[in-house]
Amino acid sequence: MRSADLQVVVDRLEAAFAEADLTVEARVALDRVFARLQRPASAGQNTGEALEVVALMRLALGDLAGKGAALAGLAEALSDLAPRLAWTTRKRIGPTASEGFATAHANAMLIGPGGLEEREDVWLGLSLMAPNTRYPDHDHAPEEVYLALSEGAFQHGEADWLPRTAGQSFHNTPGIRHAMRSGGTPFLALWCLPV
Repeated sequence: MRSADLQVVVDRLEAAFAEADLTVEARVALDRVFARLQRPASAGQNTGEALEVVALMRLALGDLAGKGAALAGLAEALSDLAPRLAWTTRKRIGPTASEGFATAHANAMLIGPGGLEEREDVWLGLSLMAPNTRYPDHDHAPEEVYLALSEGAFQHGEADWLPRTAGQSFHNTPGIRHAMRSGGTPFLALWCLPV
């Protein structure tokens, strides 16, 4: 059984994505994500650590109140869920990460390996970065759809950086090199991967 607070996040995330600027490919990927999430999986271990950067999450979520009902509702649901989230840092950093990246970012798995709901077919999580932080270039086999919850930018392949504001999406095709970065404010993004 999925916990009530996690189900609220799933429902409100689906509503927020319904209002987002999605490509056809992103919509297809999200249809697979939400179809799979119709069937809850078992509760997870949810292991992580207390990280200083996580204090910035409330700041990022607070800005969503005036961004429409779907985003405000998602922010409220994530705030309610926040005390249960286990945060981790990326262990492989690489040369493209910003200086101080190790302590300027955190990731939380909501649904997927090590998350509040343990499953392998869907990963749903959050990435949080302090101001002026660059996430390192990386790639993975599953495609990925992001929903920006604050202002930041994404890059994939050889393309230029694409600025995104709260409520805008970004889609990575399978295996493409990609990264994200924050500007002068914290950047919070939610990501979905149909694995």
